[in-house]
Amino acid sequence: MRNSFAFALPALFLLAACGASDAPASGGGIASSGGMKSGCASRAYSEIGGPISLIDQTGARVTEDNYKGKPTVVYFGFTYCPDVCPAALSTLGAAYRRLPEGETVPQTLLITVDPDRDTPEALATYVTTPAFPPGLVGLTGSAEEIRGAADHFKADYARIEQPESLAEYTMDHTNLIYVMDEDWKLKTFFTHEDTPETISACLAELF
Repeated sequence: MRNSFAFALPALFLLAACGASDAPASGGGIASSGGMKSGCASRAYSEIGGPISLIDQTGARVTEDNYKGKPTVVYFGFTYCPDVCPAALSTLGAAYRRLPEGETVPQTLLITVDPDRDTPEALATYVTTPAFPPGLVGLTGSAEEIRGAADHFKADYARIEQPESLAEYTMDHTNLIYVMDEDWKLKTFFTHEDTPETISACLAELF
């Protein structure tokens, strides 16, 4: 794993290995966090986040403007991911269910890093998984559009060939959960170390 980064973050670089190896950085660097050791409100790096132009699971073209006006949670993953992605999305779903009554439940976006397999139709089925956040939106697009969105979030991913597998390949990707405010500015982010309890407490504190 190459730990190049366009700016310094005081923490470890994290990638989720959904396959056999870590994904390499692609020049822009990989966002990271100190997890439980970092304060909830201390992760609002202005360099993370930016415009998107993608296709949702209904086939409609959307940009970040479609999601402004309320908090939005962004996660990069893919539907064939065997464990890391379902775990992250299930953790989010459990966190939302723990929010105090009346608290704002963020809208949640899954941006695929596997556009070859994750068509709008495939995403439409996947996002209805009961344990996942209610109203989860799946986003796909061209390889260039997805790479552009990931670069804005300092996220990285790579295809890992698995010729011995029926799936033929998997995707290694940055495993971070990004929380954007009403103006599409990064408010905080979570790692695999965060639990439903820490996530719900942070969201209640921030919103």
